[in-house]
Amino acid sequence: MHNYKKLEIWKESVNLVTEIYVLTKDFPDMEKFGLVSQINRSAVSIPSNIAEGAGRLSKKEFIQFLGYAVASSFEFYIK
Repeated sequence: MHNYKKLEIWKESVNLVTEIYVLTKDFPDMEKFGLVSQINRSAVSIPSNIAEGAGRLSKKEFIQFLGYAVASSFEFYIK
């Protein structure tokens, strides 16, 4: 098991969540329960998956949850 609070990737992902919430608070009201909700939830799922994976007993499971975190990042990535 890993101590997720010591992982730099977890710390950075928590900072990302804060930045996402700051950015999405200025979205139009008509998007508050649609797009904003989805963006915020996908951002929160990144550090959540890292923390959950860190609590798993095997390295393989930890890597699997890191993959879930990466996948969540693509939910709000728009180029």
